[in-house]
Amino acid sequence: MTKRDYYEVLEISKTSSGEEIKKAYRKMALKYHPDKNPGDNAAEEKFKEAAEAYEVLSDDNKRARYDQFGHAGLNGNGGFGGGAGGMNMEDIFAQFGNIFGGHFGGGFGGFGGGQTQQLRGSNLRVRIKLNLEEMVNGTQKTIKVKKMKIAAGVTSKTCPTCNGSGMQVKVMNTMFGQMQTQTQCGTCHGIGKIADKIPSGANAQGLVKEDEEVTINIPAGARDGIQLNVRGKGNDAPFGGNPGDLLVVVEEEVDAHIKREGDNLHQELYVSFAEAALGTQKEIPTVGGKVKIKVDPGTQSGKILRLTGKGLPSIESYGKGDMFIHINVWTPQKLSAEQREFFENQMKNGEMVAEPSGKEKTFFDKVRDLFN
Repeated sequence: MTKRDYYEVLEISKTSSGEEIKKAYRKMALKYHPDKNPGDNAAEEKFKEAAEAYEVLSDDNKRARYDQFGHAGLNGNGGFGGGAGGMNMEDIFAQFGNIFGGHFGGGFGGFGGGQTQQLRGSNLRVRIKLNLEEMVNGTQKTIKVKKMKIAAGVTSKTCPTCNGSGMQVKVMNTMFGQMQTQTQCGTCHGIGKIADKIPSGANAQGLVKEDEEVTINIPAGARDGIQLNVRGKGNDAPFGGNPGDLLVVVEEEVDAHIKREGDNLHQELYVSFAEAALGTQKEIPTVGGKVKIKVDPGTQSGKILRLTGKGLPSIESYGKGDMFIHINVWTPQKLSAEQREFFENQMKNGEMVAEPSGKEKTFFDKVRDLFN
């Protein structure tokens, strides 16, 4: 089934501000909330769809990738870290429950009411540098991350303020009679538990900072600025909650010879005047290893050779970009006496003069050819 445009889902424009996006999501979520539409599967799907749209558009990095690449740039958990398609109701409440304020008792269907809120650990963000070969072929990286983890020996007990419900009930006398409201417990912040035994070195929630090795699978086609989402590898949550995620931002290492432009790669090849006149074969490096290319006799400086499929995998399709070889004819800067005499004689005899046929391609012709 084709996914709808996220801006269409929230009924907003691409220029909407963060606050407008939040308001639009709240409106849609309240409209299709399971508590208001019990047993309505269509409403539940629209509720999840709105949460998925908000999860992307409320994050500046994900929104930028979505605006540039569409859904193809948000390829789930195993791809480029976008989308909430795998979310269930608990996931949505854990991430976005604060948007609903006091509506529906702070919960969703079977997860709300007077039940306690399951805490979620905070996300961590790291940067990983990739060279062109790793970007083209994909790779696996193992890194050391400093994260908050539950300390050994920590114990918890039921919150004495709310008796484990996570909520406090307040009764107010008004002109219409008594009104009862529920608010989040100020002692346990809705968890229903507080720390009992805290080991030395742990914080008030029983967490300590420790190193952990995390293995990250980098997919082929990852490039500068892409953010990968490694579920459950962020900071631990206290008292058995769900851990946060590890957000991995890709940085591209600059290559000394090969330059990237989108999915395409470019490099310059210098040939001597004699090689350009007589033709030659040259071995050049590519991200897949060295390859030999043919330089035809009479090649002019500025000619561009195209190696199909030698670029990066596209994140929008299943194809690959190309590699373009830019030929530069190297004019000798120092000549021996014998070489100087040879060229002077050629000039005197009217040989080896520039004689364009009129069929030579201009710079703009060459640029246009790159994309045809």
